[in-house]
Amino acid sequence: MASNMVSNDRDAARALFARFDSLRVAERIPGMAVVLLRDTTVLLAQGFGFADVAREIPVTPDTPFDVASVAKPISAVVALRLVEAGQLDLDRPMRRYRDFNEFCAAARGDGGIFFGDYACENDQLTLRHVLSMTANGTPGTRFWYNPPSFSWASRPMAEVAGQTFSDLVDSLVFRPAGMQHAARRHRRRPLPPELAAALATPYHVDSAGQVVPSDPPPPQGDGAAGGVIASANDVARFDIALTSGRLLAPASRASLWTPTRTPSGAMLPYGLGWFLATYQGRSLAWHTGLWEGRYSALYLKVLNASRDEQLTLILLANSEGLRWPSRLDEAAIERSAFATAFLDAFPARRTTH
Repeated sequence: MASNMVSNDRDAARALFARFDSLRVAERIPGMAVVLLRDTTVLLAQGFGFADVAREIPVTPDTPFDVASVAKPISAVVALRLVEAGQLDLDRPMRRYRDFNEFCAAARGDGGIFFGDYACENDQLTLRHVLSMTANGTPGTRFWYNPPSFSWASRPMAEVAGQTFSDLVDSLVFRPAGMQHAARRHRRRPLPPELAAALATPYHVDSAGQVVPSDPPPPQGDGAAGGVIASANDVARFDIALTSGRLLAPASRASLWTPTRTPSGAMLPYGLGWFLATYQGRSLAWHTGLWEGRYSALYLKVLNASRDEQLTLILLANSEGLRWPSRLDEAAIERSAFATAFLDAFPARRTTH
């Protein structure tokens, strides 16, 4: 029966990947890498299209991409590893960390959609609020997706550990997870030459409707919201290490995927570094990644209690073609054609008695 299950899984995966390639072409994505797992077993890993169109370099599951905000689940693991080591307190006020008061003043001065109501001027705001996207308004009372705030979460982690954030990611995640084609980059930390040479070229659709190369993303600081270059196989290695307990204790791992609750008990659609939702009776955790006009990504998990019901999808693309419309106050995985194709291809298994 187990061999039949594996065979059926792989048949469904092959059919799903053919559907993904059709969606890729429709969305005009030059290149895309896909990995599908059940529990810690890779069912199928494949590349579609080109990492570099002009040179006709094909995408493979080992092609590195800028995963953009898919870095946030990795950053959350770093935070919880420091919590487990007794170095970091998620409930310590942000104002107690070095330079945060200056950041707060500058952010409030800039205002806009991210900082117009950013509640950083007293001790109520904590790192937990920042990591759970509940830092706007009265902290902990509503969800507002705020990448610039999340990015600053790297500072407390580096401060308490006495290391750069990128070094923490390398030592606490990349190396223990065996992520062979992954690295951090920012304005003071260039990619290793071999990884830079293999990086998928970013593309966008220009005003004439042509798919053309994009400029590289602008230089960034050593922040927690992005900065990760990785292959689809390396995101899968991260997922396997997380699932198998090599990165976090079970209670810490569960806290990643526990929805934040308001003081009144209302459940919000974000945990620690992950979007959360129930879709057709299934518990989902995911994160998107987007560099507008350059890269996009989707990392989606089905979190059912039974291990043989736990599925993971990893999609990395060298254009923004994986994105879907979503407001900053909502989590709308059902609008992703790629996500719904995956969930339809692998429906919940019915138990028999």
